[in-house]
Amino acid sequence: MNPVKPWSFTGSDGSFHLEDPHKTSYLYFPLVNEAGLMSAVTPDLHGDAKADQHTFLLAPESLEDLHNSRSARNFWLYAEEAKTAWSVTGNSAAQISATDPEKVSLDAGFLWHTLTRENAKLGLRAVVTSIVPASPDQVELTKVVITNISNHALTITPTAALPLYGRSADNLRDHRNVTSLLHRARCTKFGVQVRPVMAFDERGHHPNAITYTAIGAEGDGCPPVGFFPAVEDFIGEGGTLDWPAAVVQPIRECQPAGTTLDGYETIGALRFKQVSLVPGESRSYVLAMAVLQPETNQAEDHLVKTYLSDAQFAAHLDATKAFWTAQLSTFGAQTGDPQFDMWLKWVAVQPILRRLYGCSFLPAHDYGRGGRGWRDLWQDILALMLMETGPVDQLLFSNFAGIRLDGSNATIIGSRPGEFKADRNNIPRVWMDHGLWPLMTTSLYIDQSGDLNFLLRQAAYFKDSHTHRCQQTDFAWTAASGTIQQIQGGEIFEGTVLEHFLIQHLTAFFHVGEHNNILLEGADWNDGMDMAHHRGESVAFTQFYAANLRQLSQLAKDLQASGIEEVDLLQELLPLLDTLGNPVDYENIPAKQGRLAHYFNQVAGTISGKKIRVSLNALAADLQVKADWLMAHLRAQEYIQNAEGYHWFNGYYNDDGERLEGDHPQGMRMTLSGQVFALMGGIATDEQAREVLRAADHYLFDDKVGGYRLNTNFHELLLNMGRCFGYAYGHKENGAMFSHMAVMFAYALYQRGFTQEAFKALNAIYAQSANFAVSRMYPGIPEYFSERGRGMYPYLTGSASWYLLTIITQVFGVRGNRGNLTLAPMLLKEQFDQQGDAALTTLFAGRKLRVAYHNPHGLEYGSYNIQKVTINGKEISGEGAKEVILPRKLITDLPAGELHQIDVTLG
Repeated sequence: MNPVKPWSFTGSDGSFHLEDPHKTSYLYFPLVNEAGLMSAVTPDLHGDAKADQHTFLLAPESLEDLHNSRSARNFWLYAEEAKTAWSVTGNSAAQISATDPEKVSLDAGFLWHTLTRENAKLGLRAVVTSIVPASPDQVELTKVVITNISNHALTITPTAALPLYGRSADNLRDHRNVTSLLHRARCTKFGVQVRPVMAFDERGHHPNAITYTAIGAEGDGCPPVGFFPAVEDFIGEGGTLDWPAAVVQPIRECQPAGTTLDGYETIGALRFKQVSLVPGESRSYVLAMAVLQPETNQAEDHLVKTYLSDAQFAAHLDATKAFWTAQLSTFGAQTGDPQFDMWLKWVAVQPILRRLYGCSFLPAHDYGRGGRGWRDLWQDILALMLMETGPVDQLLFSNFAGIRLDGSNATIIGSRPGEFKADRNNIPRVWMDHGLWPLMTTSLYIDQSGDLNFLLRQAAYFKDSHTHRCQQTDFAWTAASGTIQQIQGGEIFEGTVLEHFLIQHLTAFFHVGEHNNILLEGADWNDGMDMAHHRGESVAFTQFYAANLRQLSQLAKDLQASGIEEVDLLQELLPLLDTLGNPVDYENIPAKQGRLAHYFNQVAGTISGKKIRVSLNALAADLQVKADWLMAHLRAQEYIQNAEGYHWFNGYYNDDGERLEGDHPQGMRMTLSGQVFALMGGIATDEQAREVLRAADHYLFDDKVGGYRLNTNFHELLLNMGRCFGYAYGHKENGAMFSHMAVMFAYALYQRGFTQEAFKALNAIYAQSANFAVSRMYPGIPEYFSERGRGMYPYLTGSASWYLLTIITQVFGVRGNRGNLTLAPMLLKEQFDQQGDAALTTLFAGRKLRVAYHNPHGLEYGSYNIQKVTINGKEISGEGAKEVILPRKLITDLPAGELHQIDVTLG
């Protein structure tokens, strides 16, 4: 067997080349624009295109459909001399079974995709380039260039074949045939349009005004000569989409412009005129598929004039490349490994992709119905605020309207910032970790911006029928009541951002199980821990809440130091700030639960809206007491030792109230989550941190799957813990190298000073991803690696945001400190290039900075200090310390719109 050829970068812009991409299964590439057209293409142009869950241009395709389905974008040539048909995308029965190999290669970049296929026997080469242009239209473009590579003239008849699905994804298995009866298709001068007269799905029956179209022209703008709008006519009786009668029997008559077709499955099959090519001659064709929304009032002539020529396609290809280059221009790294630097660019595009795709709409991400989850909103902003030039404060602020007064939040997120909806189908579920992420993201924002007053902005609260963290129902609420919390009399109730944080964290602090840790409820970050909602506890995220309580206390102190003495808080919240009036014994679990139940009862419906003035000094003290108690409790109760002498933190209790981790008859049990937040949150002492790392290296690190596994093999289906233990071990949340938690572990290790070990964790993920022979994925970071080491669920993963956050704020040490700029590099010797240099391009205070570290003596981390700092050549500081803090004014005084150079000499 021939060795698998890896992809390789072909320039400094992230473009890469791959030989024989069609010989790797499950590969797909994202194509998307801000207008909302979301596509995926494979090396044989499978994959779908859609605007949302109910507006699919091409039929929905999950991962297995990529090789199971015969329905795909296709472009056929009938070669007169050979008397056979050839698919330029490789989608033909003849090519699939052929013994004569074709030469195939892929070139791709941000975000364009080019396939080159040569058939030496036929003497033909095809170059197929696909983009979703950076334009205001929901359109996907394909350019096909056919070249005669033989030594004699060839006569070909081209036919494009673009199957138009034109309806909701729900209809794939729900009334597929019936909904085709709603189709009204017509052949236009340049293609085929279909507009269903109505739609019906989970939303009900309603008229449809959306048009789906597939059009094409020769490169010089000449239209097709005819069409086959009906799938059954195109394939013919006994035919298939990978050997259609209309192509393999080209004498069949096609339909002219003006033809209409009602009630059939539709295909944009466009017949172009027969051409003869002399050796070396080429002919090009431009295809466009579009979703025409009624409000845009688009027409075919607009699409034709805008897209359907060689010149127009070239202009849009250049504009699309420029758009994505600009999106990524605010981030870049220069280390001793140029391939890593380019790979990191592809990680950088992933948070942008998740903003556009949400957590669905790519073949592996076939769960959900579009949009992002609550956790995703906040974690994606971590990277976006470090990369995007626009203001992020409003994007950040708008999400606080999704928080309920019981500390839970909406789980259905709208397509617009700040849009939240009542839970789909009235199904209640609470993830206990959801209250953590808004504070973490906002803390980063405050550090980057110095905007402490953000905490005092007034935001609304979310309201629906679910109360008591979805354990009870407010029967007085109806859909007509809206989704905004009201006070008695119908006025909208608002509270400060700080108050929102307090509600999320105080309710969690009192919401404990029998071991005095916070209840797991529906799940935590690990969605698979979803079957312990009665007695289960998440120790891992109790650690995170403890750290956040300490952070909240510090923010209150910082507000006070800024000259603010008091804040207004919801009157009903005061009993949860128990040290201010009526203290609770935190060891007394029923007392804590009773205090919380009283609060839940008070805020279950409409509320009084009364506010009480609270001293920030007293507030900070209350929060610190709670943080200190939690940390001491966790260190004393949850730090465990097994029979082999290893120590670590237990992460969970199951629904029988049993500790999940430690020695067990089925084998030793350990999770990574319980260690990450023990380190990151400061719960683990320095000695405990060293022991935790030793245990994680022994039980969880596995180089063949890219690093630290999420857990050991529990060898059991745990119906008292979660569905993840039904997954085969080594897959997804059951013991895979799950990138998100592994990167957070690296982040925590950097924070605790374990630099070599942190680099090992980050580098293992990169090395596994870049090992194409095993990972079988394009550049980027996947959600996880399978037991065989294959990268799974690429592109749409929160681990990308965390990887960038770790590289920027920890590895390069470029981070904010209440608005000032900290430089604290943790680069290892091997991360500098041969000249001893390493550099990071990033945004800070609205300025684009290139921070270059110079290590002329080749010192290892721990041996060097910062000796000199210059900004644009002007010396600023020479501290001789591990870190330097530059006042914000030094940065804001720099001209906007330019790249500024900060040089840091290490010695």
